[in-house]
Amino acid sequence: MLQIKNLSVLVGEKQILNDICLDVPEGKITVLMGPNGSGKSTLANVIMGNPCYSVRSGSILMDNEEVRLLSPSERAKKGIFLSFQNPVEIPGVSLTNVLRTAFIAVKGKISVFEFSKILKEKMCLLGIDESFASRSLNEGFSGGEKKKAEMLQLAVLQPKIALLDETDSGADTDVLRVFGKHINLMKQQGMGALIITHYDRMLDIVKPDFVHVMKDGRIVESGSEELAIKVSEHGYL
Repeated sequence: MLQIKNLSVLVGEKQILNDICLDVPEGKITVLMGPNGSGKSTLANVIMGNPCYSVRSGSILMDNEEVRLLSPSERAKKGIFLSFQNPVEIPGVSLTNVLRTAFIAVKGKISVFEFSKILKEKMCLLGIDESFASRSLNEGFSGGEKKKAEMLQLAVLQPKIALLDETDSGADTDVLRVFGKHINLMKQQGMGALIITHYDRMLDIVKPDFVHVMKDGRIVESGSEELAIKVSEHGYL
């Protein structure tokens, strides 16, 4: 389980998160909704260890172990994964090389042959053409293709907890359906997910176990799937 306890975060002198408490259990789907600027992406970045943010107080626990002082790579080894809202482009570095390097860093050594086998299996599962893996990471990718690359990383690394920051943004309905089915499959295998979103269209496929609403750096309401429907119909009050 990932547990956030009384977390307050600063950017410079400005406080962005205020006393956040949130659990993300393995094998469950937790959804975080909220208007732009409410602090959702900040929370995901802080959990992953982005050094641009300063933790004023609170704890980030993974399987009851404090990870606040660990580097992002060490947190990844503990089983935390972050899918970025706006993935960076890395010209000249193929997606395959990035994925294999990440796999070795998180899971340990693997032969080129064995990794190729895993990669082809995951690409087939996600309906991604094999030529996609030879392209430079995110260079010239459409919004939907960037989301495919992020989802492929998730499938290959198989984390304990996935932080999915607006995975539904820039993806069409067919792509979302494939993503949703794969997230459901990984949930059945024990993965927990924190899905950050403005909308409920992903939630038509991935049914949440817990829903939280963030506003002005605070969690202001918590509930089940009905809360997501209420927000979709009436907005953030």
